[in-house]
Amino acid sequence: MCTNEYKSPFEKIKIIGAKENNLKNISLEIDKHKFNVITGVSGSGKSSLAFDCIYAMAQTSFYETLSTYIVKNLPKLNKPDVENIINLSPCVLIEQRKLGTNPRSTVGTYTEIYTYLRLLYSRIGYPIYDSSFFSFNSPKGACKKCKGLGFELAIDLSKLINFDLSLNEGAIKHRTWKVGSRYFNIQRSTGYFDMNKRIKDYSQEELNLLLYKEPTNFMDQDSGFIQNWSYEGIVSRLLKRQSDSRGLQINDYDKKFFIENRCSYCDGSRLNEDALKVLVHDKSLRELLNLEISNLYSFILTIDDAETEEIVIKIKKDLKNLIDLGVGYLTLNRGIGTLSSGEAQKIKLAKSTNNTLNELIYIMDEPSLGFHSRDVNKIIKTIQNIVKNNNTAIVVEHNREIIDSADNIIDIGPGSGANGGMVVYNGCADGITEETKSVTGQYLKNKSTLPNSPKTIDNYYKVNNININNIQNLDIEIPLNLLTCITGVSGSGKSSLIKYLVQNDQNLIKIGKENVGLNSRSNVATYTNTFDIIRELFSKENSIKPSEFSFNSTGACPNCNGAGIVKIDMHFLGDIKQTCETCHGKRYKKEVLAYLYRDKTIHDVLEMTVEEALNFFDNNSIKDRLKILKDVGLEYLKLGQNLDTLSGGEAQRVNMSKYLIKKGNIYIFDEPTQGLHLKDIETLKNVMRKMIINGNTIIVIEHNLDFIIDSDYIIDMGPDAGKNGGKIVYAGHLCDIIKSNTYTAIAIKNYLSK
Repeated sequence: MCTNEYKSPFEKIKIIGAKENNLKNISLEIDKHKFNVITGVSGSGKSSLAFDCIYAMAQTSFYETLSTYIVKNLPKLNKPDVENIINLSPCVLIEQRKLGTNPRSTVGTYTEIYTYLRLLYSRIGYPIYDSSFFSFNSPKGACKKCKGLGFELAIDLSKLINFDLSLNEGAIKHRTWKVGSRYFNIQRSTGYFDMNKRIKDYSQEELNLLLYKEPTNFMDQDSGFIQNWSYEGIVSRLLKRQSDSRGLQINDYDKKFFIENRCSYCDGSRLNEDALKVLVHDKSLRELLNLEISNLYSFILTIDDAETEEIVIKIKKDLKNLIDLGVGYLTLNRGIGTLSSGEAQKIKLAKSTNNTLNELIYIMDEPSLGFHSRDVNKIIKTIQNIVKNNNTAIVVEHNREIIDSADNIIDIGPGSGANGGMVVYNGCADGITEETKSVTGQYLKNKSTLPNSPKTIDNYYKVNNININNIQNLDIEIPLNLLTCITGVSGSGKSSLIKYLVQNDQNLIKIGKENVGLNSRSNVATYTNTFDIIRELFSKENSIKPSEFSFNSTGACPNCNGAGIVKIDMHFLGDIKQTCETCHGKRYKKEVLAYLYRDKTIHDVLEMTVEEALNFFDNNSIKDRLKILKDVGLEYLKLGQNLDTLSGGEAQRVNMSKYLIKKGNIYIFDEPTQGLHLKDIETLKNVMRKMIINGNTIIVIEHNLDFIIDSDYIIDMGPDAGKNGGKIVYAGHLCDIIKSNTYTAIAIKNYLSK
């Protein structure tokens, strides 16, 4: 129910004249000590308000209280383009930023629980060692064999060598040794090998020379000059390449030739034998690190020692926080890079909210990211507990359940880009569905229903005996030419399943926001290859080279090098971006801007929206490319809009536009609704339907019920997470899942009943 109780003027954050990015000089008030949700379509200005205005103002104001010596070592921030923000408190930011892929980072190190366990063992363990002796990131504690990584790298020979071919026929699959390459020529020059002999016919000695020979120097004087070179076996060279500093993160290409095996020396604990000999209550640190967090919590409860009382209290509190957020099945030894997006989000929330401070403003970027409907209530409860502790929550969110649970909703829009940036609604959750100008309100009011009849299945994509993480000996059948949703709670095995499929079938195409080159030198026109055609048109019209119409080439303004802006380094303050005084932000040399095509300069064309350009150009190649952008709902984007300014939803759709006209492929999407408004999800579904009509198959990992309800087929993983997951608990048409009792089925039934 909406209430109109009196609030002190100090109980409201007052934002006056916000003009950051596309915000249209807006002013509004946000209740403090309340659960506030900011919503709106992708690109409407939500993030500009929450992060670029409120958070940026709080941080820059805080920096002003510090010495310049301290500030110079902190991340640089610019003051936002806002007249004033009143009654602002210190802010805690919980964003969607990935936790990283460094194999030395684990759940234990990220949450810092491992630090306290090391302290525990250094205090009451026997024999007594310093805390650094229990760190696998220290030479004192790291396993001597795996150097603290917990795994050994082994070559998968079946992926590296085609034993049915000879070297001359390209038996080595790695590009470094391809036929005609430098290393191929070195192999031939050694005289070790019959280059026409099939590898499967090699003797053991010949195979050892090819794969495992240690570096050997050779000298050639026959060419009239002395030439030296070194030969090394393929496996020896690849393994050595991974043991240096680059080996911390194997490059994507080399990765497919390796298998990661648990270190045989430390059994994956990452610690050396001295550290593993130390016991607390008859358990080594290895045993604790490999316990599920819920079981570790039970063990910590048994420790009652006055010397470590404060340490134990801290460990218990942190572990309980993780359990309450639903990741009690994880182990502290689990690598951060192996977590699903939902698991990573829970870890971040647990760390960021685990304090007793109050009068803070928590700004969260879609905390429901990667969460199954079953777990969303845990997020809601966490946010409500933050508010109860006399804090303020400002949450950028699209999830129905979180929006319904908010005390206050701020809807930004009504549209995207230039059509957004206004406050459409600011009030309680009950009232937004009655606001006719609110796109969010109208979509919240109208929900999808189950399809009446199942789609016909003509054939399946089949994979047998899948083994990865918590999935063991799994067989799967996915219908071709349909939209299949892979569902299940976080940690049930969805991401592991997709990882296995992609790694073992190079014909599968995985699409995500990471495929888009989000940089300031790439824009909508260049990414879609439309700009090449446009420059050719200008070139022919004016009889000069096409490169003159590129701001990345000879036509660029010499002062800003085609950027349109000039950055001024303010040292300990954030960089100041100023419009280039020479080209006035137009990116081009003055003489280039004198050339016209149908009375328009090249800058005028880049300022056109996709819709405007469709009406302006007669060229069919340009129109075909731009029509695809319109089909994915991006007709409002400017041709010259930099890709790094796109929202997550916009980047997703720009990427998908490349695949709309292709046929006969299997595409995999990992939670494509991330960052998407309900309206944008509708557009996304329409785009995927067009891809299916073109003869493609689409597989989607998804939690969003508005998306799942419109799928053709469901594969539900579970029944739960971790060791209790990894199985298919339902596979079939959507209309039949409600007859089952899986967590996804329960969520769908609840969605339909509200």
